Amino acid sequence: MDYEHVREVDPEVADALSNEVTRQRNTLAMIASENHVSEAVLEAQGSALTNKYAEGYPGKRYYAGCEYADRVEELAIERATELWGADHVNVQPHSGTQANQAVYFAMLEPGDKILSMELSHGGHLSHGHPANFTGQLYEVESYGVDPETGYIDYDELHRLAEEFDPDVVVSGYSAYPRTVDWERIQAAADAADAYHLADIAHITGLVAGGAHPSPVGVADFVTGSTHKTIRAGRGGIVMCDEEYADDIDKAVFPGGQGGPLMHNIAGKAVGFEEALQPEFDEYADQTVANARALSDRLTEHGFSIVSGGTDNHLVLVDLRPSHPDTTGGDAEDALDDVGIVLNANTVPGETRSAFNPSGIRIGTPALTTRGFDEDDIHVVADCISRVVDTPDDEDVKADVAETVLDLCEANPLYE
Repeated sequence: MDYEHVREVDPEVADALSNEVTRQRNTLAMIASENHVSEAVLEAQGSALTNKYAEGYPGKRYYAGCEYADRVEELAIERATELWGADHVNVQPHSGTQANQAVYFAMLEPGDKILSMELSHGGHLSHGHPANFTGQLYEVESYGVDPETGYIDYDELHRLAEEFDPDVVVSGYSAYPRTVDWERIQAAADAADAYHLADIAHITGLVAGGAHPSPVGVADFVTGSTHKTIRAGRGGIVMCDEEYADDIDKAVFPGGQGGPLMHNIAGKAVGFEEALQPEFDEYADQTVANARALSDRLTEHGFSIVSGGTDNHLVLVDLRPSHPDTTGGDAEDALDDVGIVLNANTVPGETRSAFNPSGIRIGTPALTTRGFDEDDIHVVADCISRVVDTPDDEDVKADVAETVLDLCEANPLYE
């Protein structure tokens, strides 16, 4: 990837792009929301469709010249429908947050009530945080996990739903490592006569690959990101029953955004086609197997794993029991120095600032894409342990950095 045309016009940007490819090749991407898309998806996202305005929907555009844009969007919709089994799919949202926005705008009025998971317990900003538009437009109540087990307290969720009487109950999470019982959350929503929005942004690929139960057919609305575990073009998606189709489509366009990013939709279509192949199910299963291997190995090293393990693609570590003087930010910075890229994260019962919390969130989707198996993951866990144990030991960090490069060379990216 030499970016020759960019370099002719703008050498500084070309350098940054080339350096980013080198960074990705030579580091371990373990941010749970990141992945490595194929070169086919990269090519689609960089295509001439970036030039095309296509406001509206296939067959009902506001501009001429949309015949190929229509075909690409139709393919993305058809493939998404096959992958997740939804009645209606909208592939235009620019992000997972804008997918959620579409549901809120379609079904709620300002001042209506949202019941969603507390951010520090694994929720997401777009589920009602006061810094987000959801927390500013709607009245929000939070549920969380059982402090003893780290699992969702479904009984408390049900009680809150009856007491708070929300208009929508939000499920699906950004830092919850366990299987979600969609039916129990649906029962809580039913008890309040509320809609149920399942945000599967993190686990779109695990659901598509059969490695996690699907909320499609259970929840009223299912939203997600298309660039995380599903490895397609960057953006969002909304799925719903046919009865809500018109409301959702109007809330996406013109309600929430203008022209769709057709090049991104092309990337979605290509990524969905890849996910329809049999080997994708193997990828989803291996992503979970790798996360469990990571959790088990870190536990052996004395780390405290929230909920005691994982059922999906991520491991949430509470550093307080094993490393009381080390913040999540400290660990993130030390690991970044050696080429292990993850993020500091709040944990249930958080006692520090959200900007420098007590935990780290570690994901396996991108490493699994590169071909890492459980044995490789054990080596990675050993490296994480060594650095977090002695974050200021430069000899240890130099040794681990060398091991990281060896792992990267054994599992090459974008050759």
